[in-house]
Order: sequence, then structure tokens, then C-alpha cells
Amino acid sequence: MGRMSVKENKNVYLKRREELGLSREKASELLGAITPDHLEKIENEKIAIPDPEDVLLMADKYRDPGLCNYYCANQCPIGERYVPEIKMKDLASLVLDILDSLNSIEGQKNRLIEIAHDGEISGDEIRDFAMIQKKLGRISMIVDGLKLWSENMVANGAIDEKEYKQYMKEE
Repeated sequence: MGRMSVKENKNVYLKRREELGLSREKASELLGAITPDHLEKIENEKIAIPDPEDVLLMADKYRDPGLCNYYCANQCPIGERYVPEIKMKDLASLVLDILDSLNSIEGQKNRLIEIAHDGEISGDEIRDFAMIQKKLGRISMIVDGLKLWSENMVANGAIDEKEYKQYMKEE
């Protein structure tokens, strides 16, 4: 194993490589398309925004799909606006969060129908509409968290990739 960086504020790419116990040279061999020098520039933020292809490659080879979410939420100019950063949770926490969120929105379905029936949001509907939208946004975040958890399990071999992808294609 190569020596560990003494840098205090390590970015996610450097942290993940070191978690795997890889030197920059070994990581470059694993990644194939990224030289040690280029990897050093990414890890030490000498490149303002890494190429998406480099991040995809690191996410795949480092078996860490969360690197893609991090990139989209924090480094991609479009993603910074539209993609929230997902914090990893365990399966039980995700399921409980989903059930809690679904229960909290249950009573709001009829109000959403009332608001939407005329295709417009009037002044007396804006507050309720915004609150319902926030609750739905929370559900969306939790579902994204469940998807990221699943991708991590597949990447690390805890879920059979071929079987999982087959079931994900079914309607």
C-alpha cells in the first residue's frame, strides 16, 4: 500500500482511494484511463471540475456509486441546481423513512386533487400546494437513497447484479 496523504481536507475521491488501500499508481492501473498525474490533480482539486467520465470510472472501479451522486450534487453546474446530495443510510432506516413519509402524505391526497382540478394554483392554495410538494420531495429523496443503497449493494456483491437488473426491467 502507498503512503497515506497527510492532507487535512481530503476530497471524496482521495478518501475513497485511501479507504481501498490503493496507492495512486495502483489506482491508476485499476482505472486504466486515468494516469497517476491526472488522478493527483483530481484528488488535490487542481482541476476545478473532474470530467464526468473520470468520476464514472472511479465510481465503477472503486465500487462506490455515491461518487456519482457527490459529483452531480456538488460539482456539476446543472446538478448543483437540480440534484440533491444523498447521505447513505442503512436499509431499515430507509424503509422506516419511506413509511413515515407515505403516512404523512396520506391525508393530503384529497387536498392535492382539489388544488389540481382546475389546473391552476390560486392564492388560497399556494401554501398547501407548497407543503405537499415539500413532502413529495422528501419521499423522492428517500427513494433516491434507496436506489443508491441498492447500487452500493450490487457494486459490493451483496446483491446479485444480473438478477437485480432483470427484476428492475420487469413492469
